[in-house]
Amino acid sequence: MSDPMRSRAALRTAVVREVLQEALERRVETTGRQALDVLDTGGGSGNFAVPLARLGHRVTVVDPSPNALFALERRAAEAGVADRVRGVQGDAHGLFDVAERGGYDAVLCHGVLEYVDDPAEGVRNAVAALRPDGVLSLLAAGLGGAVLARALAGHFTEAKQALDDPNGRWGTGDPMPRRFTADQLTALVEGAGLRVGAVHGVRVFADLVPGVLVDTEPGALDALLKLEAAAAELAAFHAVATQLHVLGETRGTDGA
Repeated sequence: MSDPMRSRAALRTAVVREVLQEALERRVETTGRQALDVLDTGGGSGNFAVPLARLGHRVTVVDPSPNALFALERRAAEAGVADRVRGVQGDAHGLFDVAERGGYDAVLCHGVLEYVDDPAEGVRNAVAALRPDGVLSLLAAGLGGAVLARALAGHFTEAKQALDDPNGRWGTGDPMPRRFTADQLTALVEGAGLRVGAVHGVRVFADLVPGVLVDTEPGALDALLKLEAAAAELAAFHAVATQLHVLGETRGTDGA
């Protein structure tokens, strides 16, 4: 029987990890440097930072939570990559108080735009942290996934409210401050001067499938991961994904 927590983590991050790793491999080939400098804004306890450090990259994590940064430090130490992971307290608004402008091969902006006052400013700051030919990994909550989830739970009024609300919220009890469509995210990336290298839907099916099935049915996790990967690139499924991932590339970057 698979580990339920590991199964959930794999479903949440598999598509993004693969896209990001391929982008970094292209950057390694372009620069000839095996170790890249990565900035992870809102990186929390290191879900992406530690695996990237295991690949040999140097990762700076910026997060407003001291508790998350403490967990990051412990996690990096346990993984044997403490020398390649640095955590600093800060946020997207004051990013350059703690991070270097134009100093990174890749910037991760995962789960940040939902919470900032000005998403466009958040993306511009992330882009300003990139070196020439750098890549931006942008991950944010998708509007369609929330609408579908509320409707399938029988909360039809809330589903309609999310559709009508400018921020994609289904009501005052909604814990998510803001959601996005794929068009909105790509517009933010292009508005900051990058070209869109790829758009992927994340957790298209994973949040709709009963957890007990994934955790106990032999082969179910692998099959669902393959289905998620196959659907992720198809625009038809972006509209119902729980999250949306956009890979932004500077104009000089070779495309995928």
